[in-house]
Amino acid sequence: MKTSALLLALPISILANFSLRASADSTAGIILSTKCRGGYNINIWQNYNSGELLYRATSPNGNLSLGKGTSQATEGVRVYKFRNRNYEYSVWDGTLDNPQAGTLEVYKNNRIVMKQACRKS
Repeated sequence: MKTSALLLALPISILANFSLRASADSTAGIILSTKCRGGYNINIWQNYNSGELLYRATSPNGNLSLGKGTSQATEGVRVYKFRNRNYEYSVWDGTLDNPQAGTLEVYKNNRIVMKQACRKS
């Protein structure tokens, strides 16, 4: 039983690990890549055909993939926003003082639950 479960889980985990990278790489171009405190790695992609913004994150808490993002200039800095149910993820592309820095903010029901400093990678 354990062997058959392992043999079934292995292809699924390999497929899950490679499908995120392959699908984003083949249909979209990366426009922002950051490494944030707490082990959060955030990539913002833009679909070649539709222009849709995509959020791809890896972290100690797991991976997250979101679409239908928005982009706006706020205080002279570009901010990318994505929603997932009651959560909103904001990725700041730089700061006024340092264009290589940034911030990841996570809101739940419009209340901030996490804020991490980031560096472009």
